[in-house]
Amino acid sequence: MIGTVFRSEDVPAEHRFDYWRELVHRAIAPSDITSDHADEFWAEQRLLELGPAMVWPVSVVPTRFRRTEKLVRQSDPEMYHLSLVLGGELGLDHIGLTDVYKARDLWVTDTSEPYDVRPPHDGDRRLVTGVAVDFPKALLPLPPDRVRELLGRRLSGREGTGSLLTEFLIGLDRQADSLQPPDAPRLGRVLIDLLSAWFAQVLEADDALPPETRHRAMTAHIRAFIRQNLHDPELTPPLIAAAHHISVSYLHRLFQERTPGGDEGGGGETVAAWIRRLRLEGVRRDLANPALRAVPIHTVAARWGLPRASDFTRAFRTAYGLTPKEYRLQALSPPE
Repeated sequence: MIGTVFRSEDVPAEHRFDYWRELVHRAIAPSDITSDHADEFWAEQRLLELGPAMVWPVSVVPTRFRRTEKLVRQSDPEMYHLSLVLGGELGLDHIGLTDVYKARDLWVTDTSEPYDVRPPHDGDRRLVTGVAVDFPKALLPLPPDRVRELLGRRLSGREGTGSLLTEFLIGLDRQADSLQPPDAPRLGRVLIDLLSAWFAQVLEADDALPPETRHRAMTAHIRAFIRQNLHDPELTPPLIAAAHHISVSYLHRLFQERTPGGDEGGGGETVAAWIRRLRLEGVRRDLANPALRAVPIHTVAARWGLPRASDFTRAFRTAYGLTPKEYRLQALSPPE
């Protein structure tokens, strides 16, 4: 596991809000944090240190964060802050802009400028859930005057690179218990690349990114596209290349580069081999699922884009040393 976990029920009720506030202060620039619900405070939060980036998934009763001009003068860590709202609503005042943010909205703030993040409705106790990211401004390969165009704006996490960034942040929280400390710096690099690509896409400034950042962001897009389309038996390198407006040879070059995290393949694994491995892993999980016991094996395989029974059975046995039928029987047999 990576990261620190906070659950309000693990702390005596009278100390919960103060304890949580101190935890948050480790992650963000100094702010005045208050809540109308401090006496009955509830929160669950994780702090993930991914190299230079701090990611903190959180679910919390409505809380206000104010970074005043005085606090800016006292301390400025020169960070950008990204917030992804997943549930509930939050209002933001920043560089003269005011808006309300809902599910799958993103915003960016600059610690060198005051901001006010607040519940939009007085007395509302509905939980606010989301993921926040704090990272050094110096890591973003875009000029500050261009980034300023995005500050305080309501941006979408529903499409393009914004959607990829959103799913990556949600996935970090879901997989945090299985991640290990050596994964953190590599995941941090992936996150910075995704952030850079997203900023550049929104600003229409892709040419400002270093080639290696563009390549890694493109690779992340391709891998996400493949995972979303594993069910299609016609998913082939030419189709993938065409969907991303690149040549097949460039696709193979991108794919051979080592990409950290999760089920990503390393150098030496071809596009076709990675697709086959993901499909077989999907079938294997389903065959071991008691809820799918009655689903025919050939149906399970077809759902994962493997419609040819003989080819599927041969590939499965090569990968796992058992036929699909043998594997299901072994996986679903009660322990002796």
